[in-house]
Amino acid sequence: MTAAKSSEELGEQIVAVAIARDMVAFEALFREFGPRIRAYLLKLTRDGQAAEDLMQETMLAIWRKAGQFDPARGQASAWVFTIARNIWIDAWRKQKRPAFDPDDPALAPAPQADAPDLLEQKQSGQALHEALKTLPAEQIELIRLSFFDEASHSTIAARLGLPIGTVKSRIRLAFGRLRAALEEMK
Repeated sequence: MTAAKSSEELGEQIVAVAIARDMVAFEALFREFGPRIRAYLLKLTRDGQAAEDLMQETMLAIWRKAGQFDPARGQASAWVFTIARNIWIDAWRKQKRPAFDPDDPALAPAPQADAPDLLEQKQSGQALHEALKTLPAEQIELIRLSFFDEASHSTIAARLGLPIGTVKSRIRLAFGRLRAALEEMK
């Protein structure tokens, strides 16, 4: 029996399962592919029981999806091993995904700020605006570009036509002045 003939026969068996739910054809497919799929999955999982379980799932999927097989699009073995690989990927993803925990603190809403905290935030914001007014216009522009527009130092340097070292030192100088102005306001 040649490899091409064998591939044709396997394709015909899958078609027989699809059309007539032929159990004899499915048993032949199971005998042909079961051990090969298990060996393939054993290489992927390195776990004999997992490989056996995934092989069973693969054969069940072949039974259910036999109608999707098109012999004109490729060999039966490629179709079967694609199903096996996809089942392994699904199992691997499920294994890697943590279980949903509704009590996870990351899912809890942020606590509402109380009145004293809100007042402090408002006062801090007003103090920052007042401190910014004490800076020269070029330093305010650098602070705005860097922190409010989130531009990188190299982007700011290119936009303003300045060397990057100058941009960095002017931002550092602006921060020093802001810090001093905020300390005076306390």
